[in-house]
Amino acid sequence: MNKHFLHVDDYDLDKLNQILDKAKWIKKTFKEGKEYSPFKNKTMSTIFAKPSARTRISFETGFYKLGGHALYLGPNDIGIGKRESVADIARVLSRFNDIIMARLFDHDHVIQLAENASVPVINGLTDYNHPCQIIADIFTVSEKFESLEGLTIAYVGDGNNIVHSWLELASIIPINFNIVCPEGFLPNMDLVQKTQEKNISSVKIVHDPHEGVMGADVIYTDVWASMGQKEEADKRRKIFQPFQVNDDLINSTGRNTLFMHCLPAERGVEVTDSVCDNPNSIIFDQAENRMHAQNAIMLDLLES
Repeated sequence: MNKHFLHVDDYDLDKLNQILDKAKWIKKTFKEGKEYSPFKNKTMSTIFAKPSARTRISFETGFYKLGGHALYLGPNDIGIGKRESVADIARVLSRFNDIIMARLFDHDHVIQLAENASVPVINGLTDYNHPCQIIADIFTVSEKFESLEGLTIAYVGDGNNIVHSWLELASIIPINFNIVCPEGFLPNMDLVQKTQEKNISSVKIVHDPHEGVMGADVIYTDVWASMGQKEEADKRRKIFQPFQVNDDLINSTGRNTLFMHCLPAERGVEVTDSVCDNPNSIIFDQAENRMHAQNAIMLDLLES
């Protein structure tokens, strides 16, 4: 039984497939306009140390559509780990709510929340990983391909929290995962080694963009400077410029390659308008599927 959802590899393959099937069913149910309210009289606190449009909208809307009520707690409402200890926040919210979602900077804070909460905790993002995004991503990919096994995913850009969650996924589903990044902007190498040692997926780090995307079924990118790195933005733009996802890079794959981005995108920086707005871009499918995937995760936690 999964009490919390903090990392993609909290799931094994069977559980992941159950979550994807549940997301598919929920999406179909909502599209058909059917009412489904298993969360009636349930409440969720959502803690946002880091602001986000898609995370807030998808969790609040999804919880409401399932019959519950979600409360937004912004940086000034709690001051997690500063004004009040993480452990005390976990204990207090557990007295009021049925589930907690937290979007934080410090990964250790979400671990502490889970250790001290008596209700399920969902990791809505930390500086280390972004598991809900990647569950939504692989659900989106599953809608486009007959099988997930053996697909080649090329992530182009900074070795950030998105990459870490894709690595966690690569320890569950056999894929070819290419991390295409500049030297000096690697992901957590302990996690890379751990994933490689599981020998489920092929994981490669490539510093040449055109080499890294060759044969890719999907090219994925993210902003070059994440929240908390904006003072490095100008420096990063110069270093990352050869890694921009543009028509030339997409056309060099030798495949009918799909494009993904977790959004928000800095159009004209890490990706061009022509790629974002191409028919092979599935970025808005990803955005919508955040809600359906997260609903599946919440249902699994609250039904356990």
